[in-house]
Amino acid sequence: MTELLRPRSMGQARERVDGAAKVTGRARYAFEQPVERPAYVHPVQATIARGRVRTMHTGDAAALDGVLTVLTPDNAPLLATGHDPELEILQSPEVAFRGQLIGAVIAETPETARQAAGLVRADYERQPHDVTLSPERDDLYRPDVVNPSLPTDTGQGDVDAALRAAEHTVAATYTTAMYHNNPMEPHATVALWDEGGLTLHDSTQGVHAMREAVAPVLGLDKERIRVIARYVGGGFGSKGTAHAHIVLAALAAKRMPGRPVKLALTRQQMFSLAGYRTPTIQRVRLAADAAGRLTAIGNDVVEQTSRIKEFAEQTGVPARTTYAAPNRRTTHRLAALDVPVPSWMRAPGECPGMFGPEVAMDELAEDCGLDPVELRVRNEPETDPDTGLPFSSRDLVGCLHEGARRFGWQRRERAPRSRIEDGWWTGTGVASSTYPVHSAPGTSATVRLGRDGSFEVLIGAVDIGTGAWTILTQIAADALGVPAEDVHLHLGDTDLPQAPVAGGSSGTTNWGTAIVEAARSFREKYGADAGPGDELIATVPANPHSDRFAMRAFGAQFAEVRVHAATGEVRVPRLLGVFAAGRIVNPRTARSQFIGGMTMGLSMALHEDSVFDERFGFVVNHDLAEYHIAACADVESIEAQWLDEHDPYVNPMGTKGIGEIGIVGTAAAIANAAYHATGVRIRDLPVTADKFLD
Repeated sequence: MTELLRPRSMGQARERVDGAAKVTGRARYAFEQPVERPAYVHPVQATIARGRVRTMHTGDAAALDGVLTVLTPDNAPLLATGHDPELEILQSPEVAFRGQLIGAVIAETPETARQAAGLVRADYERQPHDVTLSPERDDLYRPDVVNPSLPTDTGQGDVDAALRAAEHTVAATYTTAMYHNNPMEPHATVALWDEGGLTLHDSTQGVHAMREAVAPVLGLDKERIRVIARYVGGGFGSKGTAHAHIVLAALAAKRMPGRPVKLALTRQQMFSLAGYRTPTIQRVRLAADAAGRLTAIGNDVVEQTSRIKEFAEQTGVPARTTYAAPNRRTTHRLAALDVPVPSWMRAPGECPGMFGPEVAMDELAEDCGLDPVELRVRNEPETDPDTGLPFSSRDLVGCLHEGARRFGWQRRERAPRSRIEDGWWTGTGVASSTYPVHSAPGTSATVRLGRDGSFEVLIGAVDIGTGAWTILTQIAADALGVPAEDVHLHLGDTDLPQAPVAGGSSGTTNWGTAIVEAARSFREKYGADAGPGDELIATVPANPHSDRFAMRAFGAQFAEVRVHAATGEVRVPRLLGVFAAGRIVNPRTARSQFIGGMTMGLSMALHEDSVFDERFGFVVNHDLAEYHIAACADVESIEAQWLDEHDPYVNPMGTKGIGEIGIVGTAAAIANAAYHATGVRIRDLPVTADKFLD
């Protein structure tokens, strides 16, 4: 794996392979699959936060013209229990959170199904619910691992003693809000049972992962389930794991033998059925000597999980690896509440976990009398502080210096609240970003020579809008030594070779490596004698370098913020991100990914906040009218740049993930810039106008 693929097509800013199909409407998403005589299903959800359903009144719904049947826990097909409580729906009258599925209407049209679902009434036996997240709870517990299988707590040295002895310290609590993924395409499934088993057209980030998740719950061998996802309209993690709606679609289709069933969640339903990022409470402690070199780093994290299924976001993990310090401590504690199940959202762990420490670093820089860029540079580690391994490549310092140069950092006023223009306080801020390189051995790909001399490349990957159709074509072309026009890619089907989920910024690493292995093996086996129909499948072994090196991407985020002196209105004229993320396969799609991540970080910083009504146990701003996300008016310029980085150890392409690192440091950079503008330190996201008005 130390021999990098020689780029010819890679590195070119090629247009998206799937672009024309998408802009002309020929790309069919899950709900748009053409099937004969589809029925439509609409969920019925619990309106209490905890208790049980005593009776469901379905008569009015069933009497509506066009209604085919109403599913309830009393008549739903049986599932296999004990596998995944989130998926084991309609098997019990118990209610674990508001919004839980307690029934569904199947009808001839989606409008009828929705109308009928509104006519279903439930009588409940209510129980007291608990949805309050607080670090003062006496029932916080330590999970066995944090996502995906990382140590819950880590430590070395004595952080408390280092803080007592240090010349400079920061000890503060930082919070991030509850966030909900809102991809353009809602979660949707088309389900059909036939003699061969179950076919699911699903808006998912991983067809094989989806099949693995639902097969045991449905009591089927996975070979009897086919999952297809040709095109997906975004996911951001929410479509990276199975949620209850896909099982509901399968149950509804089972009740309609031989007839397909279509289900699409509404935007409101996604707020309780499609996962979310847990709110976090981070107690960050930093200690430094007189020269500004860290002597201690600590991040003690409290977050929530659902009472029925645990998900522990790895919020404290970034503090383990970003900066050097002899004394270190990270912990995670969970509150199990009567809430929906949290799950993945873009850059889980790293995104919220860099906010607290990076704002604390800004506070420490001020206490030390150091420039915030210089403080970070001074604390650059020689090896990975967490594992002690050397980095396969690391250029955070290069990103900080290049970003400072491009941003005009040298013109920055030293003191906060020093610059006001036309009634707007103006300041700048910086934060670091990091994201690990994930790899999954066992990924497979097939290369086949066609009759016309072109190559077919088959892999069960899913393009969720990131550009996989395009960059995998470029990788395959270079691996085969042919023009990209001679490569035809097949994606998004469990009938294709095994591939992991599009998540963890690992798609290019996993899928690209499998394609390179298959292409090289094909050329070695057939050489110049290859003929039409010749094919070869290859499976990726474990990376032999993963135990020798720490592998991560790094970046630096710079922000300019303006806060209106009279109203507290916040604007961000400029955002700049500079990244060291291995080889860039396609500058066009890469820039889109970096800027997309930074836009989500901007949105996290200024707007996003799922407002949870503890009286009733649900998010009240559960639509895009009130769950605010960033708009063009919030920022005038977003720029993404990258440094050339040669890393022969990560994979044959020399690539690192780019889909998530853009979001990681953005919110902290904006919060730091807001402080520099106003002198008001914001430790609790979002950065809203009221926090500047005293």
